[in-house]
Amino acid sequence: MYNVSSKRAEEFINHEEILETLSYASECAKDLSVVDAILEKAAKGKGLSHREASVLLACEDEQRVSRIFEIARKIKQDYYGNRIVLFAPLYLSNYCVNGCTYCPYHGTNKNITRKKLTQEEIAAEVIALQDMGHKRLAIELGEHPKENPIEYVLESLKTIYSVKHKNGAIRRANVNIAATTVENYRKLRDAEIGTYILFQETYHKESYEKLHPTGPKSDYAWHTEAHDRAMEAGIDDVGLGVLFGLEGYRYEFAGLLMHAEHLEAVFGVGPHTISVPRIRPADGVDPTAFDNGVADDIFEKIVACIRIAVPYTGMIVSTRENKACRERLLELGVSQISGGSKTSVGGYVEDEPEDEDSSQFEISDNRTLDEVIGWLLGLDYIPSFCTACYRAGRQGDRFMEVCKAEQISAFCHPNALMTLEEYLIDYASPKVKEAGEALIEREMTLPVVTESPMAKKLAENLEKIRSGVRDLRF
Repeated sequence: MYNVSSKRAEEFINHEEILETLSYASECAKDLSVVDAILEKAAKGKGLSHREASVLLACEDEQRVSRIFEIARKIKQDYYGNRIVLFAPLYLSNYCVNGCTYCPYHGTNKNITRKKLTQEEIAAEVIALQDMGHKRLAIELGEHPKENPIEYVLESLKTIYSVKHKNGAIRRANVNIAATTVENYRKLRDAEIGTYILFQETYHKESYEKLHPTGPKSDYAWHTEAHDRAMEAGIDDVGLGVLFGLEGYRYEFAGLLMHAEHLEAVFGVGPHTISVPRIRPADGVDPTAFDNGVADDIFEKIVACIRIAVPYTGMIVSTRENKACRERLLELGVSQISGGSKTSVGGYVEDEPEDEDSSQFEISDNRTLDEVIGWLLGLDYIPSFCTACYRAGRQGDRFMEVCKAEQISAFCHPNALMTLEEYLIDYASPKVKEAGEALIEREMTLPVVTESPMAKKLAENLEKIRSGVRDLRF
């Protein structure tokens, strides 16, 4: 029985409710008066239910689809402006005991090169990332009780935060590790992680169990209820995501939004981020073996509908997607992207030999971080390395309160400009530096700055950064 406030996975992600939602959406999408009523509600920028959003996703009327995209663009601008947050994944270990059939890390794969970084190697990776200009990382590793215990994760976080190289420092480390206990989540909270991220992979329980035949991850309920345990442990910010291509996209879309509604109902705070990866080729993994591939036009519609349904939530797209796709998704709702990424263990210090492969998936966007920054500037986005909310205590319900009131830009816009200035001075190529300084100069003349009570302080801080001061924030 469906119960959004239940703590049981099969009740807050209820199979029958999803099937009823898909049937309802299919019928209602044919009635354009119903679609128009939902679009009118959507245009207010306060979100939609999983059923309402599913109707929009099912709608194929060209005029209404154009309206969906139009509303998504406006919501993206209202909540996030032209800021794009940048991060990089850091793979610590690919040892894993799970049997996930879509992932090359699965325990029975004898072809992949198994690696686990020492603390010294982690420090070297962090320096390499700092030399690019990164300030925010997403920590990734497989599930292995012997090779990757929680103590290894905690020690690694301590190393990551301790490394200061030239003007470099990692100011926020998000963590993507397997579902664990409340006790271990408390340890992660005490280690001052940013967001705890865990992808559901698929919300379809039967498919989930087939795709995860062995290992701790095979327990659907344990995995699906992980975010609840993390928030019970005091982790304010959690991130959701599905791997599009494993199951029908409309089913996954409804389940994802139901999960967001559940967190909101139980904890008063929805997901801090939602990630939208699509399955990619990898060692021993052929995406064509799955029958649920998502075409680009449908993928864009999914992103637009998520943006409309949960306007307060940051949306992430990684280098799994190519430049053209990422450019379109930025317009429709994505607010965070990775840049200069390596998905192999130890890949930032040196490239792997061709006969070794420790990567989790193939990257579609292989540009350097500087090239990505230049691309964003050319599109009139502000590349942001801001981590201020996390360190200023604007997390969880405090962040959501400000974000839902569409006031977060009062902090994020000046912080983005200051972190961009740091990047331009410390790391940018001459061409990117010139473009970035021109953008900052233009932004300083816009009402979002000139009408802000922080305008004078922002101008002073930019001058301080140019004189050598770092890590200023509002």
